[in-house]
Amino acid sequence: TSALPKLTNEQSTQLLLQMKQGDKAAREKFINCNMRLVLAVVQRFSSRNANADDMFQIGCVGLIKAADNFNTDFGVRFSTYAVPMIEGEIRRYLRESNSLRVSRGVRDVAYRALQVRDRLEKESLCEVTVEHIAKEMDMPVFKVTYCLDAISDPVSLSEKVYGDEEDSLYLEDHIADERVSENAWVEKATLYAAIEALEQKERDILLKRYFEGKTQTEVSCEVGLSQAQVSRLEKRAIEQMRQQFIPS
Repeated sequence: TSALPKLTNEQSTQLLLQMKQGDKAAREKFINCNMRLVLAVVQRFSSRNANADDMFQIGCVGLIKAADNFNTDFGVRFSTYAVPMIEGEIRRYLRESNSLRVSRGVRDVAYRALQVRDRLEKESLCEVTVEHIAKEMDMPVFKVTYCLDAISDPVSLSEKVYGDEEDSLYLEDHIADERVSENAWVEKATLYAAIEALEQKERDILLKRYFEGKTQTEVSCEVGLSQAQVSRLEKRAIEQMRQQFIPS
C-alpha cells in the first residue's frame, strides 16, 4: 500500500469540509487517497477463491458509500467507519458468487432461517430477531446465529487489517469458519448482548447500517426518520456500545 497516496489528518479534515460544500474534485481526491483501505481489506480475503481485481472494484463501492455518508460528528476515524462498509460489499459479492464454502448442514440451516425470517416479517410486518427465528425453528439461538454468521463470513475485527507507523486499524471478532473457538463465542456473545441492550430503534439502525451495509439515506426511508435523526441515533448507539465494551 506504500505506493498509494496518503492524507494527513489535516488534509482529510480539509477535504471533508470541501466535500460538504459539494466540491467534486475534493471528493475524488479523498476517495483516491483512501483506496489503501480497500486494498488492505482485499488482502484479508486473499485466501478466498475470488478474483482480487473484482473484489477491489466491489470494495471501492463500499469506500465511495462511506465517503459520501461519513460525518466527522460520528467521533471516529474515517477508516474505522469505512472498513465495515468495504467489507460488507465484498462479503455480499462473495456470497452471490458462491466463492465461500460452507458445510451443507450449516448452509441448509442458515437458508431455512432466512426463509423463516422472511415469512415472519411478512406476517408481522416488523423486524424479526434471531430469537424469534430460533423459536420458530425449535433450535438454540446460538446455533441459528452461528449458521447465519457462517454464510455471511464476518471478517476478523481483532486483527490488524490496515496500518502503518502512524495509523493502524483493528477489527473485533475472529473470522468465522466451521471451528469457532470458545473465545470467539464469548466475543460474539458480548457483541450481541451489547446490541440487544440498545433501544429498538437504535438496534435497527445499527443492524441496517453495519450488517446490511445500507446508507443513512436508505435507513432513514425504512425507519421513517430524517437522515439527521438517523445520524444522531447511530452515533449515540455506537457511543453506548463503546462504553459497555470499554468502561471508564
